[in-house]
Amino acid sequence: MLGRGDHVHVLTEAEVHRYLDPRALIPAIEEAFRSRYPSTVMPTRTQMKLADGVFLIMPCYDREGRGLGMKLVKFNENPRPAEERIQATYILMDAESGCSKLVIPANYLTDLRTAATSAVATKILAREDAKVLGVFGTGRQARAHLQVLRCVRTFERALVSGRDPVRTQEFAQQMEQELGIKVESVYSRTCAAESDVLCTCTTATAPLFDGNMLRKGTHLNLVGSFRPTTREVDDVTVRRSRIVVDTYDGALTEAGDLIIPMKAGVLRRDHLLANLHELAKGKPVRASAADITLFKSVGCALEDLTAAELLEATVLSKPSLSDETEHTLGSTSQIPSD
Repeated sequence: MLGRGDHVHVLTEAEVHRYLDPRALIPAIEEAFRSRYPSTVMPTRTQMKLADGVFLIMPCYDREGRGLGMKLVKFNENPRPAEERIQATYILMDAESGCSKLVIPANYLTDLRTAATSAVATKILAREDAKVLGVFGTGRQARAHLQVLRCVRTFERALVSGRDPVRTQEFAQQMEQELGIKVESVYSRTCAAESDVLCTCTTATAPLFDGNMLRKGTHLNLVGSFRPTTREVDDVTVRRSRIVVDTYDGALTEAGDLIIPMKAGVLRRDHLLANLHELAKGKPVRASAADITLFKSVGCALEDLTAAELLEATVLSKPSLSDETEHTLGSTSQIPSD
């Protein structure tokens, strides 16, 4: 059983794909930010610079729900292949004993919880009549956002823009087959100008488009940049937008999309109208259909804990899966692989 001091369950990446359902994760994350956020302890994540990347440590403790867990992430600067840019592991723990309950390969978990959090913001902030979904990027986060945001809006077509035209065209064709809607490879200016909901899912260090290109009523999800010296959008974009962040502490420490224009005097602290807790509690942000809204996410440990707990519940509900994934600590049994 989960939580025994001498046993830990180890999932495979394939099992995470199989059992973590975005249709369940979106409302779980929304409810977590609405109700659990005030009782949750989440230190600003530790960033350790490595020779070829960054190592991130993201702990989370829910004092009321007694949830306890930690994510370990290696961000690789120049991976080969590019799909291996982020490698993550999640450890879900028993808060009373401190023993590990569940060890999760967390690449897909990270992709899905990030897109699900964007979906929460999109559900609340985007116009109801949004029909065109635009995505900058062709990696795992781009794929996850194209898949998951369909849960909260009915998009008729999607636009994708990437650095490599050949790769972008191939990605658009793959996603069109997966989604069953028209997915077009387009230039950056077209992606910015024609999208009703626009997601930036890149490793860019400088703005991807001219903010003057955005049409009125657009909603943006910015998820790619998580360092104070890098950004995906320009000063014009943030100046035109009504801004929400996942957490104030994370945004003011790590979000270059906001920190850079703040240091330049373009943006003030009071331009951040809400965090996701306040938004989920009903704080109004969009005042009219013409408003441009912007959600800036650098990643929050509560999202990971919520996803891990959903997986734990699935393991408990499936005795055969529970038996297959249980390993005795200190034994010579191997961690299952994909």
